Amino acid sequence: MILPYFEKYFVTAIGTDSGKTVVSAILTQALQADYWKPVQCGTPTDSETVASLINNMHCMIHPETYLLKNPLSPHAAAKLEHIQIKLSDITLPFTESNCLIIEGAGGVLVPLNDKDFVIDIAVKFDAPIILVCNIYLGSINHSLLTINEIRRRGLKVKGIIFNGLENIETEEYILEYSGFKCLLKLRPVDKIDSEYVQSQAIKLFENWDD
Repeated sequence: MILPYFEKYFVTAIGTDSGKTVVSAILTQALQADYWKPVQCGTPTDSETVASLINNMHCMIHPETYLLKNPLSPHAAAKLEHIQIKLSDITLPFTESNCLIIEGAGGVLVPLNDKDFVIDIAVKFDAPIILVCNIYLGSINHSLLTINEIRRRGLKVKGIIFNGLENIETEEYILEYSGFKCLLKLRPVDKIDSEYVQSQAIKLFENWDD
């Protein structure tokens, strides 16, 4: 049973090292939300990174359900520790906030175990997707494949956040194909810190309900 007592959003991406954690920090800051990464592989943890980037005084960083030592795919990291990740053990943390940002691991079809994938966490909690689309040669293909899988599973999508050097043709094609809203465009910067996160949080909040 899913208890709809607060808003929740699931941050996923078209691949690994996409900027999901920075995006999650921006969302947490903009929405004055709580943050939760159910499955963490390796250290430093993404929870620690988010905590260092926000000054949201209302935020609670919820502990991981699975905190694994090795920076590998969850199913492989768990196997090394003789653990099996069980989707049934991943349950929503209680929050007094009106919003929870849930960060996935890697892309949508990263395996948790022999049958479940990261995207199944979003399915379980009926959490709308915020999709991080990186900009690089080949990213249209990866983005469309990810979008098709999200659609196949019938998930709601709040919008897309682009991350990378500006490429108008790529961005417009992905938006037109998907019909999804662009929430934010992140360009490369020299330093990512709390000031940067706050500046992007303001931009995101301005686009949130347009």
